[in-house]
Amino acid sequence: MMCSLASLEAKDLKAIQSLETELGKPLLAVSWHDVRAAALKDDQVAKIKKLEADLGVCLVAVHG
Repeated sequence: MMCSLASLEAKDLKAIQSLETELGKPLLAVSWHDVRAAALKDDQVAKIKKLEADLGVCLVAVHG
């Protein structure tokens, strides 16, 4: 399982923003996705690691 930022309708975003104001804390809305990691060769992993370092992000290869 992996998560990503959720797509929200305007009314849902307003409800979250209202609760953020009430709590005085920011909230993140995430959605869960059922994915499987892809099997990679060593050279493929090396390319991904380099791009991760260059971009400052975490990349995950999945079955598509």
